[in-house]
Amino acid sequence: MMMKNEEFNFMDVFSKGICVFLMGVLSLSKAQKINEIIKQNGIFRKDTVFTVISDSKETYLPVTIIKGKEKGPIFSIVAGIHGYEYPPIIAVQELLNEIKPEQVKGTLIIIPIANVEAFQKRTPFINPLDNKNLNNAFPGSPNGTPTDQIANIITKEIISNSTIFLDIHGGDANEDLLPFVCYYDRKDSPENTKLAHDLSIRSQIDHIVSYPYNLTSTEPAKYAFKQATQQGITALSIEAGKLGTVQKENVDMIKTVVYNMLESSGNYVKSKPKIKTERKPTLFDRQDYIKVPETGIFYSELKSGDRVTKNQVLGYITDEFGKKKQDIISKANGIILYKVGTPPVNKDETLFCIGYSEK
Repeated sequence: MMMKNEEFNFMDVFSKGICVFLMGVLSLSKAQKINEIIKQNGIFRKDTVFTVISDSKETYLPVTIIKGKEKGPIFSIVAGIHGYEYPPIIAVQELLNEIKPEQVKGTLIIIPIANVEAFQKRTPFINPLDNKNLNNAFPGSPNGTPTDQIANIITKEIISNSTIFLDIHGGDANEDLLPFVCYYDRKDSPENTKLAHDLSIRSQIDHIVSYPYNLTSTEPAKYAFKQATQQGITALSIEAGKLGTVQKENVDMIKTVVYNMLESSGNYVKSKPKIKTERKPTLFDRQDYIKVPETGIFYSELKSGDRVTKNQVLGYITDEFGKKKQDIISKANGIILYKVGTPPVNKDETLFCIGYSEK
């Protein structure tokens, strides 16, 4: 309703309307549906951006689609769900510059950095816009906080359009980690589980982890590649890199593992160097998670990849005055897949993950 003394300016309203319309068109063009892009004819690479707005907070999700000439699977690759895990992000940056559409069969969908805000702000684990962990937010929500919306876009636009879904992680700022490939052993989906296992073997990485799967169809998956598994997609994750730094050997390893998987899936037709190994990979189908019993300062001479035995003292926790509070004891015989690699620890964090096998 107009106020008595307020003049109606048609041109102002018209101009504002055009601006709003153009902003809407721009937003739509940036957030074009992935399945619409995939249906386009010809071979191409398209970089696109999904804008995420929640209250006054705004961020974005970058996505690259590379479509080959011949038909084939849709292989999706995601890096940077945790923005402080640098080797996966740098590896995917290099892959984006190396992979050409004419070398691709089917389609690649690539998210180079899923958590842009955490990456730019150097924030471990969480998105600084809402203090949420993206890898604890799936399937997400279209009306939630930025993290919820990003998870929703990945669920609806990336996972739902995938034949194979690969989520690449590494050790965050405080994590010492042994490189491995992992998947969920979903018993009621044996074909997907077998393909995930076969791709893991053909990746030629030294260590493979199989996680138990016991989700119902209505439970939130929380993790990205568990969400894909829940949706009936063949899903895997690479874990390589540690302690919030870029290690060239881990960047190179991630790239080689990805190339090996793409060749094995039939998505990539130009051979790349493979990881040279003379031994079969070690498979871990059980995991023992040791939680931090109380906040303090953590001491341990062990590192990822070390073998441990049941009842072995793995380290200890002190208070701020250097007084020992508690020893940390192993409950299993196995290999340290990852551990906290920095002194501060907080109650209920995962302190160690020990991998072992009952087979």
